[in-house]
Amino acid sequence: MARLSSPSYLAFPFRVGADGPVVSSRGDHIREQIEQVLFTDPGERVFRPDFGAGVKSLIFEPNNSPLWELTRQRLTASLAAALHGEVDPRSLGIEVEGDGEELRVHISYTLATLGQSEQQSFLLGPGGGNG
Repeated sequence: MARLSSPSYLAFPFRVGADGPVVSSRGDHIREQIEQVLFTDPGERVFRPDFGAGVKSLIFEPNNSPLWELTRQRLTASLAAALHGEVDPRSLGIEVEGDGEELRVHISYTLATLGQSEQQSFLLGPGGGNG
């Protein structure tokens, strides 16, 4: 039985280590793509003006259910396009919730070629970063 190869991808953000360019596994590559979609504003990339969900622009919006729904809709459209071929689009699940100054985004998906389910969570707010 043949096994699917596990290709290496250039890490994002691009950086060079002692042995040359740093690479990522397939799972890390998907997470890096999701981060790019989350934190890139539409219009920010010249040759891909529709790329990105622009969640940074939501930082001063009221943290309530209409914001969560808007964020979920933006992410669903942006991630489906950005992860085309890597993730089964029917498996893409996005939950957005907030509390105080924090916005939490939970993304679940199934890798298209492997059928492996994965989840990623991101915390947006003063605590910064993602978890």
